[in-house]
Amino acid sequence: MQKGKINVKADNIFPIIKKFLYSDSEIFLRELVSNAVDATQKLKTLALSGDFKGELGDLTIRVYLDTKNKTITVSDRGIGMTGEEVKKYINEIAFTSAEEFLEKYKDQAENIIGHFGLGFYSTFMVAKQVDIITRSYKKGSRPVKWSCDGSPEYTLDEAEKESRGTDVVIHVDKESEEFLDENRILGLLNKYCKFLPVEIAFGKEKEWKDGKEVETDKDRIINNTQPAWTRKPSELKEEDYLEFYRELYPYSEDPLFHIHLNVDYPFNLTGILYFPKIRKNIEIQKNKIQLYCNQVFVTDSVEDIVPEFLTLLHGVIDSPDIPLNVSRSYLQSDSNVKKISAHITKKVADKLSEIFKKDRKEFEKKWDDLKVFIQYGMLTEEKFYEKAQNFALFKNTENKYFTFDEYEKLIKENQTDKDGNLVYLYSTDVEKQYAFIEAAKSKGYDVLEMEGQLDTHFINHLETKFKDSRFVRVDADVADNLIQKEESKESRLTKEQQDDLSEVFRSQLPETPNFNVVFESMDESDNPVIITQSEFMRRMKDMAELSGGMGFYGDMPENFNLVVNSNHELVQRIAREKDEAVGDELKKISEKLNPLEQSKNELEKANEKKKEEEVAQADRDRLDELKKKIEELQGKRKEILAGFGRENKLVKQLIDLALLSNNMLKGEDLTKFVRRSIDLI
Repeated sequence: MQKGKINVKADNIFPIIKKFLYSDSEIFLRELVSNAVDATQKLKTLALSGDFKGELGDLTIRVYLDTKNKTITVSDRGIGMTGEEVKKYINEIAFTSAEEFLEKYKDQAENIIGHFGLGFYSTFMVAKQVDIITRSYKKGSRPVKWSCDGSPEYTLDEAEKESRGTDVVIHVDKESEEFLDENRILGLLNKYCKFLPVEIAFGKEKEWKDGKEVETDKDRIINNTQPAWTRKPSELKEEDYLEFYRELYPYSEDPLFHIHLNVDYPFNLTGILYFPKIRKNIEIQKNKIQLYCNQVFVTDSVEDIVPEFLTLLHGVIDSPDIPLNVSRSYLQSDSNVKKISAHITKKVADKLSEIFKKDRKEFEKKWDDLKVFIQYGMLTEEKFYEKAQNFALFKNTENKYFTFDEYEKLIKENQTDKDGNLVYLYSTDVEKQYAFIEAAKSKGYDVLEMEGQLDTHFINHLETKFKDSRFVRVDADVADNLIQKEESKESRLTKEQQDDLSEVFRSQLPETPNFNVVFESMDESDNPVIITQSEFMRRMKDMAELSGGMGFYGDMPENFNLVVNSNHELVQRIAREKDEAVGDELKKISEKLNPLEQSKNELEKANEKKKEEEVAQADRDRLDELKKKIEELQGKRKEILAGFGRENKLVKQLIDLALLSNNMLKGEDLTKFVRRSIDLI
């Protein structure tokens, strides 16, 4: 038996491994199985070249769990090692010092072990002792056993082993006994080794018999050695791609379509990406692309390798050219990663363009599922926008689809305002905004359906791209004002009548949200009262809400306009009823108010060129007195008008109708509205 020290120029490498890789301790199994696969693949290569002339036999890699003895064994029938090779490959760890190792790689713990040839040593994250029993494929080789207890000391002795290959036996330490659970090991094998190219067996298949689960004689093979992405596209049918998707995501709905990646220059990249049915929820879709390196699972966090919008896709990317064990900042600047990212973006855009050109009707059917993905890409990747603008679609409220160019031609004649700007009208809720949509259509306007999760951001983005264009939500104003034309209608109410009716309508408005009463000269056939919201304010609040931090606009109260149609007969009727009910009272107040306002205006005009200190005290006192009397009389006037408004059922009915059409009338107010409607009928 030989004894010796592992050649690492540090007091002890193992505490360093445990300290910095403990959070990723589960990778020990990935590393051991990967080593076993490498040994097996090397033997196959030697057999093909004629350097190994023996029988390959069963090359299955076997993982054994012995809960009684607290061991995990990974066994292969690959090339094995001689005693000298064990000394060379296991005992030599080429680090100048543990301190340098710590300092240089302390932020790169995730996969650093495999990158620096320390794959085998990851076992000491979970082991109190590790044994290697190995026999080389070379003729005349004798089996040896290497043992180490986690210190730099090891033993190397002759052993008994009839067949070639290597068994690595991990004696699990007390802190890592979670790995002695069969389901835990099965989970790790499924996670990291599901698509390795050599069959891996873990225990036996199980079946239900006489009401209980029993083992069969059949090996439980946990991996698919020829996953779809490793095969040529010409070998695969549509059903093969679907079956592979179901293998990756057993409980998911079938995808819309796929892209098969197969590049060997200037970088190596294979994989299959699927377009899932995204619908409206983005967040739950991320982290579904699995990254592999030569069929070994690495991670499902690929945001540093592919553009963010592509993380909405599902599937597999496999590339030995992506540096896996470096910092994120390095990864983002790596030339290969940039090339791979650009290639995938181009392939995705080309695929979408191909489907659009080949079968537009089918593309339109899938648009609702593709919309979020395409918008996300156009918002975040300029190169994708350039390609996608040719196949991205607008959908209007009649469920018709248009490319950007087609839609511009459709609305150009009728939806260009007096300043030459093209106005895109849109709805965020077709059912809720039905009345506004119909009013816009009556003017010959077309309305887009923009109900998606990203539409608010997308509209803002398109306004920066489309020349002389703006987007206006269909309920942002009355139909006549959505697109400002040269002509304007004359109002049947005077300015004084409008001021009086403002107080009348204001008296019946709910306390919240805030309402501004405005009058518009509309067609007599238009609704008497409409509720709108400023396009700017509403969009700012939507953006604040979508971005998570409410900020200035998000904290502001909701503000709406109660738009009164000054030309509607019912509004004219309220004006007449107001004159009949309180006209005399208002006239008496006006007779007192008018001379006071005239005196105030004359006094202010006489002193307008003087500095404040030059105004005589008598004039100041007189001005304050006039203002006070005017304020009192105006207050009485408002009280009279508000009193009339509160007693007028028609005013309340018109306001409630407007609230109802905006889905803003609820609870007790809705019940009162129904009763009042019956009374009025």
